[in-house]
Parts: sequence; structure tokens; C-alpha cells
Amino acid sequence: MALVDEFERTGNRLFRWRSYLPLARRALFLVAMRDYHYLGNSHTLDHIWEAFCLSVSFFGLVIRAATVGHTPRETSGRNTHRQVAKSLNTTGMYSIVRNPLYLGNFFMGLGIALFAHFWWLALIYTLVFWLYYERIIFAEEAFLTREFGDEYRNWAAVTPAMVPRVRLYKRAALPFSLRNVLRREYNGFFAVILVMYLFEVVGDIVVEGHVDFDWGWAVLVGVGFTVWAILRTLKKHTKLLSVDGRA
Repeated sequence: MALVDEFERTGNRLFRWRSYLPLARRALFLVAMRDYHYLGNSHTLDHIWEAFCLSVSFFGLVIRAATVGHTPRETSGRNTHRQVAKSLNTTGMYSIVRNPLYLGNFFMGLGIALFAHFWWLALIYTLVFWLYYERIIFAEEAFLTREFGDEYRNWAAVTPAMVPRVRLYKRAALPFSLRNVLRREYNGFFAVILVMYLFEVVGDIVVEGHVDFDWGWAVLVGVGFTVWAILRTLKKHTKLLSVDGRA
């Protein structure tokens, strides 16, 4: 089998399993937490660092929201069985970077990788992320080239794969849909909060030998769960979050 075909086949396989990558990352992060200590040996300073890490992850979520809020049906989806693209997105976030959703995923995971403040953990995360998604992007681009031909080639020739080129920005073709964001991103929103809280609990146990109750985290997890439960209920049992013509 030609190497290019092998790359595409591997990329399609990884594409189908991409939802499970965060589980492997979290297992690695938990192992690293065995050597956890408060930043500067200060609980207060460590809380500031946790807020920074949470901000990095939410920045990734904002990138995803800015992307999916303008996308049409059957593009930029969470499909896992096969590649799907009824139209080519080239405006909005897609006008400055070819893979804005993966860029958002990177920052969401980076915030978690930075939590333990080990530089090597963030470096390993970045390398693994790049190697994993490089194959997925290769497979997707092979599919899009077959699907859209020169239209895709011309867009890809000037639009970077992962590092945004802001000066290329073009206004999104579709208006922003908050409903589309709420129905698609509520799981990621709560997952970030829950995973961060889990690492906070593990960190307290490693350093102090017991769970140190923190009102800030308790409120954040409570609010996050409430938002998640409401949006999940609305999506599963009502039509309030349905969006005509969107994914």
C-alpha cells in the first residue's frame, strides 16, 4: 500500500476514535499528579494558576463556539463513522484557519495539561496532539480534495492548517446561532469544569492527604452541572434548541 494511502486509512481510523483521545490524556495527567505540589508552595498562588488554566481551556471553548455558531448542516460535526461535508466552510473562523475546531480542542486540553505546572507534561501533550491530529487532518483533506476539487485546493493554499492568520478574516456567511452552540458544546463546557475539579481534588489529596473543600470550586461545579443538565434536557426532550438548516 502506498504511504499516502496508509496515512489516509490511519487518519480515518483515528477520526472515528478521536472522541476517546481525551480519556487517554486524562489518564496521563492523573499519573503526573503523583508529583503534584502547590505552585510556589502557596495555596493562594495555586488558585490563581488554576484560574489561568481554566481560562486557557475556556478560550478553546470560545474558539469552538465561534466556529459552530456559523456552520451549516452536515459540516463541522461530531460524526465519527465517516467524513461528512455537504458544503465547504471558508468564511468566519474558517477564513483564518482550516481546522478551527481542532484548534479549540488543543486549547481546551492545554489548560488541563498546564494544571499540574509541569512543563514536560504540556510538551508531551502538544506533541501527542499534533501527531494524532496530523493524520486525521491528512485524511480529512484527502476527502475534501476529492469532494470539492479546486475550490478546496485554492482555499487551502492560502489558509493555514492550525495557526490562524487573522488578516485573512472574512465575515461568516451564516448569522451566529447561539442555539447551535448551546446544543453542541454543553458537554465540553461541563467536562472542562469537572476534569479541572477532579485534578484539584487529587492535588489536595497528594499535598495535604485529604480533600480541602473549596467554595469556589463547589459553586463552579454546581453551576456547570446545572447548565449541563438544563441544556441536555432541552436538547433531548424539547425542540427549543433545534436549528433549521444547521448541524
